[in-house]
Amino acid sequence: MAGETIARRLVIHGRVQGVFFRDTMRSVAQREGVSGWAANSHEGTVEAHLEGPAEAVERVVAFCREGPELARVERVEVSEAALEGLSGFAIR
Repeated sequence: MAGETIARRLVIHGRVQGVFFRDTMRSVAQREGVSGWAANSHEGTVEAHLEGPAEAVERVVAFCREGPELARVERVEVSEAALEGLSGFAIR
């Protein structure tokens, strides 16, 4: 369905902390019109919540599979999430 709003929960594994992953992800999300947040976890992963138009969310997920230049993404866990009605993109 065109224009469908979806939400996804991501856990990104690899060398993803200290490499501007969250800041670059925020830029990509803002460009795509996707709301949500990204946070470093104690386990060394980056966790994120994305919501917005399905195609835009998928483009942000695709970015997360590669990451910024200094990152080394090993795997990305993606699961469906409940919409939270967020606006903007926060780094937590």
